[in-house]
Amino acid sequence: MPSRRNVLRGTLAAGAFAVAGGALAACGTQGTNGNGNGGQAAGPKCTTQDLSATERKVLFSNWPEYIDEDEKNPELRPTLVAFKAKTGIDVEYTADINDNNDFYGKIRQQLAACQTINRDIVVFTDWMAATFIRNGFAQKFAADKVATFAKNLAPSLRGRQFDPNMEYAAPWQSGLTGIGVNTGVTKEVRTVDELLTRPDLKGKVTFLTEMHDTMGFMLLSIGKDPGNFTSADFDAALEKLKGGVSSGQIRRFTGNDYVQDLAKGDIAACIAWSGDVIQLGFDNPKIKLVTPDEGMMLWSDNMLIPVTATHASNAQALIDYYYDPKVAAELAAFVNYVCPVAGAQEAMKDIDPELAENPLIFPDAAMQAKTKIFMPLTEAQEKEYQGKFQAAIGA
Repeated sequence: MPSRRNVLRGTLAAGAFAVAGGALAACGTQGTNGNGNGGQAAGPKCTTQDLSATERKVLFSNWPEYIDEDEKNPELRPTLVAFKAKTGIDVEYTADINDNNDFYGKIRQQLAACQTINRDIVVFTDWMAATFIRNGFAQKFAADKVATFAKNLAPSLRGRQFDPNMEYAAPWQSGLTGIGVNTGVTKEVRTVDELLTRPDLKGKVTFLTEMHDTMGFMLLSIGKDPGNFTSADFDAALEKLKGGVSSGQIRRFTGNDYVQDLAKGDIAACIAWSGDVIQLGFDNPKIKLVTPDEGMMLWSDNMLIPVTATHASNAQALIDYYYDPKVAAELAAFVNYVCPVAGAQEAMKDIDPELAENPLIFPDAAMQAKTKIFMPLTEAQEKEYQGKFQAAIGA
């Protein structure tokens, strides 16, 4: 399964190419855009006619394996079937996002030129969502159309730096990044420093190619907050990571292909994503996600409406629908990531009581207190830090 957390490779100005037709968005209702800090972005000021009333559909691009599926027919998504029955709106769902930067590169030029990308909802991870908003490519939600979202977004996800007023980005799913451990081949691991220094783990540890997660942990390990750090902090954390590379402590850097190595016991511990470890734990209870003493990273993949979307009202209806706790619980029961919807834990009790008590899907207060969100970066910072990180890991 392709990772939903693939690393940004190259600069954010990577070459773009067409995804869809290049016709200019029709004149009509203005698509509002902004930079996530209450001001106007330096992006396009597009006007796009909302055809929702006459075209009862929404075009939704998401990541693979990231929605509920019917057991007998994986082409059917029960929550989408129920949405159409409820609203009459048909969802044209496409799992065509395999990498944040690749997909952004495919649509960037058209959005900058106010051209259609034939998408009403796209899903980006926090750091790319911040870029999308900052560049003026996201259409602002209408408050009266997303009232359920505004009411039920989990408290831990409110007031995010890149969207403080909850106007542009609605988390689809969230996730925790911690330490995955196969206790069948090693004793418990409690800290990032153990991963980097414990002799029995030498050559049996993997870190992630996702800069924000790996460097989030490295910043925590030197006592810095990933949500508020300086370039000097980043460089100091990177030097510590380089030490783990040069010593041979870190075996390699991976996407979510670490799951096979962890399951087989080829590695003993790794920096890992919560949904992956939950799935591995179903088959092998000796595989566990540990909350490091330093803390965990919290991230989200976010639904955004492009400025050139032609079914914005329908898109907002779909976003709001997924913030119904019962719907959110049904989705979370399938994908096993952190549910961003308040009230879904209670609804989950009717679906799967065991999952309802799983802190990796519904983090308790103690776990939430130990989570950090990587701070949003400017485009220049993203390019600088990614370049340094890629050089350090040999990518």
